[in-house]
Amino acid sequence: MKIGIFCSANSNIAPVYFEKTEELGRWIANNGHSIVFGGCNMGLMECVAKAIHEAGGKTIGVIPSIIEKGGRTSQYVDVHIPCDHLSDRKDLLLEHSDVIVALPGGIGTLDEVFTVAASHTIGYHQKKVILYNVNGFWDSLIACLDDLANRGMVRGQWRDYIQTAKSLGELTELLCHGSA
Repeated sequence: MKIGIFCSANSNIAPVYFEKTEELGRWIANNGHSIVFGGCNMGLMECVAKAIHEAGGKTIGVIPSIIEKGGRTSQYVDVHIPCDHLSDRKDLLLEHSDVIVALPGGIGTLDEVFTVAASHTIGYHQKKVILYNVNGFWDSLIACLDDLANRGMVRGQWRDYIQTAKSLGELTELLCHGSA
């Protein structure tokens, strides 16, 4: 399975996010899966790629030219897919992934999550996003989505295409046996 990873490229974040990201990376590699990610050498992006690489797994980096020009390409990219813009990157990440996992992240991660979710609701694909809710990171987003749904602003049930997992066990269950 090719698991798309959306996550923070910031390094000055809580250590628990790195610990859980590394744990996930090892699980992915040890179970014969690969990742499709943004290819950057910073933050959780570099953390997950390094963990997979060290455990013998494969990484596919979708890397915008501005990242390459800035010298911020991860040394742990096994397959390099170049692109020009962030919109291209999102399209390619989605195209090359079977399912998406959103680790803690910021504006870019939110943009990616909602691009995948919105295109799912329109019918472009049937892929799902799993929010890995490490230490309640996504609790406020989940509350916001529930509020939007309660106000009638979301067609259908958002949990049909955005799933949540509070632990590696819940996440791997969704990846391997759930409706992900």
